[in-house]
Amino acid sequence: MSSVIVFGPTGGVASVAALTAREHGAKVFLAMRDTQKQIPGLSTELEQQGGFERIQADLANPDSVAAAVKASGAKRAFTYLAFGAPDHMRATFTAMKSAGIEFVVFLSSYTIAGDPKDVTPAELIAYLHAQAEIVLDEVFGDENYVALRPGGFATNLLRYKKGIAAGEVRIWAPDFQFDCITPGDMGRVGGTILVQGPKNGQKKVYLYGPRLIPQGDAIVTIGKLVGKDVKLTIIDEEEALEQSLAHGFPKPLAEYMIQTFASTSNEVTERAHYQVGVDNVELYTGKPSTKFEDWVEANKELFDA
Repeated sequence: MSSVIVFGPTGGVASVAALTAREHGAKVFLAMRDTQKQIPGLSTELEQQGGFERIQADLANPDSVAAAVKASGAKRAFTYLAFGAPDHMRATFTAMKSAGIEFVVFLSSYTIAGDPKDVTPAELIAYLHAQAEIVLDEVFGDENYVALRPGGFATNLLRYKKGIAAGEVRIWAPDFQFDCITPGDMGRVGGTILVQGPKNGQKKVYLYGPRLIPQGDAIVTIGKLVGKDVKLTIIDEEEALEQSLAHGFPKPLAEYMIQTFASTSNEVTERAHYQVGVDNVELYTGKPSTKFEDWVEANKELFDA
């Protein structure tokens, strides 16, 4: 049985990646800061059946990453961007390689439309992910990692759940479109590639939900499915900033997202390799990209305020 290591398995995407890797026959080491924390979808009974092992590691601490990899004996790793890393995770990725990792699946972003080296610092989210991809290329080589580039997460809409429950959502840029890719689809693709490798020579794997939905329409749809008649109230930039800061966004990221949502340029409203990204979900999982309404229906409890 081959071993893989999944960093951040308490997250919605990495937890599914870990479960999927196990389904494909790998022994899965669950690398986490707090080894006592609950992992979504992993019941005590399932964990006790074997094939999973918890191990302490923190992506912000390269020494702990190296120790976890050495203890696991894993050659393959699933990881994500550790925001705030001053070296764009160079020390962490170097530690992974020196400890024995040969192949990485990295959760990146669709906002990188092409070559990471072409992304400018002004494109904040794309830039941070692009720099990490560049480091992966330099540390592992372009044949030894895959960058998942998913679109807008369906779970991003959870920030509005209190408003949905109250019947009014105060919103900036309701016409901004999300493809609403689900954690399950991202995780299943990531876990499959982690064990089996990429298909068709893909190294940058775009992933999208099956259709683009204005976020205002998505909120109203959530309301209907959870039994709430939701009113949308448009807010200005100042209130949008206050709202984002209240949700814990760093100010530079909040300001960047506000401007992004307000933009009507093709770079924002169109998705790079959109149809390929939709098709990739089925290519790797055997099932079509999940419809937004189906995801909400199956996860109504997430929107309980």
